[in-house]
Amino acid sequence: MAPQLAADLRELDATWQESAQVCTDAAWAARAAGRSVLGLLRPEQIRAPGPDPITDRAFRHLYLSGLRFDFRCPTLQSLVDQLEPAVRESMDCYSRALYAFALLGQSRPEGLTLIDDVLVEAGDHPKTLQVLLHGLWLGHQLPERAQRMLEIAARPPFASRTDPIVLFRESGALRQLGRHEEVLEAIDRALDLLPPGDVSVHADLVREWSLITASQDLHELAGRAPAGGSR
Repeated sequence: MAPQLAADLRELDATWQESAQVCTDAAWAARAAGRSVLGLLRPEQIRAPGPDPITDRAFRHLYLSGLRFDFRCPTLQSLVDQLEPAVRESMDCYSRALYAFALLGQSRPEGLTLIDDVLVEAGDHPKTLQVLLHGLWLGHQLPERAQRMLEIAARPPFASRTDPIVLFRESGALRQLGRHEEVLEAIDRALDLLPPGDVSVHADLVREWSLITASQDLHELAGRAPAGGSR
C-alpha cells in the first residue's frame, strides 16, 4: 500500500497539501480497519530519506500520521529529532505541523511557538489546522490553550461548523473556559453531523457531554451548600 501510494503521488507530482490529504486519510482508514500504516514502513525509511522528495514526503506523512493517531507523541518527536538538520529544516508545512502535534501533546511550550510558524505557511489548509487542534486538545497544561483552539476552530475552513471532530475539540475548549451552554450546543450539533455507525467519535462526544453535565451538577450543589459547611 505505502509504496504504491507514494508512487501515485510522485506520478501526479503532488503538492504537500495533496500528499497530506491522501496520506492522512489512508492512515486513518487503515486504523479504522484495525490495521496500521506503521506496519508497512520502517522508521529507517523516515530517518534516511531517499533521492525522491515526493516519495520521502509521502512516507513521512504516512508514518507520522500513524504515530499521531496512536497518540505516540514522544516517539513522533524523537523520530523527527533524529533527522539530519538539513532535512528537518526543509520539512514541508504538514510535517512540521505533525512535529508541533508531538510537542503540544506533551504540553511542551515550544510547540506553541511552532504553531505560529506553521500557521503562516498553512493558511487555511484543513488537514494542517486539524493536526494543530488535535495537539492543543491533548496539551492540557499549555497556557492559553483553550483560546488558541477556539481561534483555529473559527478559521474559514471550519466557519460552517459542519466538521464533527472540530466541534468536539471546540467543546473541550469551551468547557475549560466554563461556557457550559455553548459546550452542549457544540456537542448536539456534532452528534447530528456524525456519519451513521461512527461509534468511536460518538463515544467521545457522549463522554464530553457527561463531563459538562457533571460539572454543572457540581456547581449547582456548591451553590446550595450552607455557608460554613464542612469541607
